Amino acid sequence: MSSRPRSSPNRLLILLAVALAARALTFGNPVVHVDEEFYFFTGHSMWQGAWPFVDVWDRKPIGLFLLYALPAAFGFPGGIWAYQAMALASVVATAWLIARMAERLGWGAGAMAAGIAYILWLDLLGGQGGQAPVFYNLLMMGAAWTILESDRQRARSLGIVAMALVGIVLQIKYSAVFEGMVFGLWLLASEWRRSRSPVALMLYGIGLVAVSLIPTALAAGVYAAIGQWDAFLYANFLSIFHRNPDPLSELAGNLGQMILILSPIVTLAVLGLKRTWRGDGEHGFLAVWLGAAIVGVLLFRPWFDHYGLPILLPACTASAAMLGSGAWRRRHAPALLLTVALAGQVVLLALRHERGDGTQFTALATAVGKGPGCLYVYSGSTMLYVATERCALSRWIVPAHLSRAREAGATGVDQDAEITRILSRHPAVVVMRPPYNGERPEAHARVLAAMAGGYRLTAKLPMGNETISVYKSAR
Repeated sequence: MSSRPRSSPNRLLILLAVALAARALTFGNPVVHVDEEFYFFTGHSMWQGAWPFVDVWDRKPIGLFLLYALPAAFGFPGGIWAYQAMALASVVATAWLIARMAERLGWGAGAMAAGIAYILWLDLLGGQGGQAPVFYNLLMMGAAWTILESDRQRARSLGIVAMALVGIVLQIKYSAVFEGMVFGLWLLASEWRRSRSPVALMLYGIGLVAVSLIPTALAAGVYAAIGQWDAFLYANFLSIFHRNPDPLSELAGNLGQMILILSPIVTLAVLGLKRTWRGDGEHGFLAVWLGAAIVGVLLFRPWFDHYGLPILLPACTASAAMLGSGAWRRRHAPALLLTVALAGQVVLLALRHERGDGTQFTALATAVGKGPGCLYVYSGSTMLYVATERCALSRWIVPAHLSRAREAGATGVDQDAEITRILSRHPAVVVMRPPYNGERPEAHARVLAAMAGGYRLTAKLPMGNETISVYKSAR
């Protein structure tokens, strides 16, 4: 049985306060995560006329870069605060929907705790900033809610809306395709129970697939219209199959870490579903969604921590059944949430020590300077391009695309040839971090040799637990 829920305004304010406290250590930091640095760089470059996949290469869908283009319009450093504010709003809204869905499913007593659990677990899984799932989880939560409404109201139009939301998600991160397929199959199963008409089922299925593919089709059409279909096709759909696998030990370590972090909330979700199972479509949908989210993560390697963020949606929702029950509500739930909150802050402090902070980044950007000439970040922070306003000499901006063994033969360019081409254009400044795990030693040696032949080391500055070298041309 659910208890009387808190008023929505109070709940929203509480969730906002929790999110502000949980994420405060990251606000204003331009080096929260290497992925976000690159997304911001690409969004910033789009305002200068650059086209993703053509002028700036990556295999993420265009929607993610369009999303980051909004805060990038505020420049640096204002845009950093803007994208982190957008992420904060998305997190709070998603947590609020989790609480609302928990109430809907009969777990009102644990609804607030479930929303708070979502916010706190983000810090443990790399979701403390603006990773793609931080944004698209809100849309997937909206799609799930709409699917439940379509079942309740027997409204095909709501199913269409749900799959349209999934289609938008696919243009933020393609790995959501498995969950999207399961959502579509659930809608088709519901349609079959209603109509028992093969024709109606087929027409409905065609409609669901069509609306889910419209955003991707629009993106593909735009690139085809400008004569860049091949670039779009390779970056979005083909390059991923050419990427070399990480060592098995690294894959196992990443997966083990993800399982360790997710196991408490997933266990609570399973126990909650088992304890309160009422055998209706809504509980069934949540159980299927949880399974689909887990399988969807397992299907897409390598397993970085933030890849597990989609699992939090159904897991936190279902955990409300346990978090709001008897002794759990009085003692265990507060203790669990407090533990996760403290662990999250420890993780954020450890990551700041490892990756660096705004003060260190400012010192590094100052050492690079805003003078004339282009910059080459062989390894290090791509945010330096934005902060120093220096030009880039390659469309392969992500350092790992040219230096990491995993990317050999998977980016549409010969790595060594591109490094040689960049160096032949004599960048005014070159930035290098120490050798890292997975880097091709020959690539690092090639750049170091070039530095010895016409550059001078002008600064060695700390960035987290590394020392970054800044070389300037002696010409």
